[in-house]
Amino acid sequence: MPPKNLNKLLAALLAGSMLSLAPGAAQAQNFPSQTIEIIVPYAAGGGTDLSVRVLADVLQKHLDGATVVVRNEPGGGGAIGTGSAVMAKPDGYTLGTGAQGPVALLPHYGATSYGIDDIDFLGLMGRNLQVVLACADAPFSNFEEFIAYAKDNPGAVLIGNSGAGGANHLSVEAFAKASGTTFENVPFGGASEALTACAGGHIDAVTATPAEARPHLESGAVTALFIMERERIGSMPDVPTAVEHGIDFTWSSWKGIIAPKGIPEDVRATLVEALAQTINDPQFLTKMEEMGEFVDYRDPVGFETLARQDSAVAEGIIRDLGMYGMNKQ
Repeated sequence: MPPKNLNKLLAALLAGSMLSLAPGAAQAQNFPSQTIEIIVPYAAGGGTDLSVRVLADVLQKHLDGATVVVRNEPGGGGAIGTGSAVMAKPDGYTLGTGAQGPVALLPHYGATSYGIDDIDFLGLMGRNLQVVLACADAPFSNFEEFIAYAKDNPGAVLIGNSGAGGANHLSVEAFAKASGTTFENVPFGGASEALTACAGGHIDAVTATPAEARPHLESGAVTALFIMERERIGSMPDVPTAVEHGIDFTWSSWKGIIAPKGIPEDVRATLVEALAQTINDPQFLTKMEEMGEFVDYRDPVGFETLARQDSAVAEGIIRDLGMYGMNKQ
């Protein structure tokens, strides 16, 4: 083939390849050019839904006024909506709410359409702290008495939680392992039911968030035993941690923004930066504080590290309980 014809052929091939790349390149450069949707895997009106709606509202100004909407897709303990987000087209326009249960716990039970390796972690927005409370007429009223009684009466302490296999259940199992104690977990249909039973003296202790526990603490119906943090928190300064009593144990549930793997790098960078600005925005922080939410921003690496650590701990507990893979079809 004569050289001049070869040059024409190469030029034509190059032009064709550039045209095929043009739509993606243009999309990345113009991002966002359409509505961004964040899937919340729970029903509207709950704590996660409300906090993500606050985030979506503030996020818009950090994405040059782009429209950001929330879509609720409940079901399967959060697995359905999480699966939809993780399996969405990786273009940056469909994001998800990455909560601890659907991300780090449910895959170990089986019957999820995804695993932790399918998730791109963009930013942690907050954590739901957990406090253990002594119920009415419990045979203990502080941490030392609680541990002593549990060790003297293995398996006798009835601890309520918001559902079998959930974060509150697993956190107590993890604490028992760390402290050398055993408890009888009592599942309820939610935190409200568990706390009502606790206030009525039907169980010995319960695990809940500080916000959930607040009205019962203020009424004097229950007593805080310890907070599952490394250090005491400002809103409950008199409540100790297990760590300060020599037990290296912390636990909290969390939520952040996730995406399917494969988003173009420049689009991903735009989203990560906008989320960091949003979660540290005074408007966002003020509204979250008013809602009783605990803000804890972590970048993609920090968020993924936390998720994988919790997933590994949860897998061990779930296997010990004989519940690993129990929902596989």
